[in-house]
Amino acid sequence: MTSPATGRRRLVVLDKVNKHYGALHVLQDIDLTIHEGEVVVLIGPSGSGKSTLCRTINRLETYETGSISIDGQPLPQEGKSLAKLRADVGMVFQSFNLFAHKTILENVTLGPIKVRGMSKSDADKRARELLERVGVGHQADKYPAQLSGGQQQRVAIARSLAMDPKVMLFDEPTSALDPEMINEVLDVMTELAKSGMTMIVVTHEMGFARRAADRVVFMADGQIVEQATPEEFFTNPQSERAKDFLGKILTH
Repeated sequence: MTSPATGRRRLVVLDKVNKHYGALHVLQDIDLTIHEGEVVVLIGPSGSGKSTLCRTINRLETYETGSISIDGQPLPQEGKSLAKLRADVGMVFQSFNLFAHKTILENVTLGPIKVRGMSKSDADKRARELLERVGVGHQADKYPAQLSGGQQQRVAIARSLAMDPKVMLFDEPTSALDPEMINEVLDVMTELAKSGMTMIVVTHEMGFARRAADRVVFMADGQIVEQATPEEFFTNPQSERAKDFLGKILTH
């Protein structure tokens, strides 16, 4: 489906999505459409539902009512169709989730060989290109434990890219990193955004949101409170919740 307003394909569509943890209503009637090539940054106080929302998009979290579709296809419940969808939706977490017993190169080639049916030589070639792109090409034959946290997270990004995903989800990808490593990961993500990758990013890094986002979506208490361009949001937030949130974080 192409949106008449932008002429761009609607890649991820959430329609009235609700989720509870017991009595806690963590996602409340979420409506959100992300277009091809758009970079959307989810921000808001802790516990606002940002990570849960991000994780429902590839069904790492279930939801009770509403619908989610990726590139026009409803989100499958389980089985092979869900595995196929997950191959199209790259995910980068707080923790790097690399296989400790495999080399960096093997970590990146595993998915393309196993899931996409790529030959080993093609997968190796592509993996080396991607590792080069994220700045760790020289580390290909090492094991994850031999790399810094920032390097491991850049490998995790390369591993997702190797699957040639339609959209990339980032769930607080820098929150487990030491301060000096944060920028090296954000720089890779900024380059990725410039290259036209569709991205949904949950982050506390406001500089990245300002620099790389097409749209900032502000969440609080399980709801989308407001959304705007970074310029509009950071200079002229409309809601009291957003003003309060920005007042707290931008003064420190």
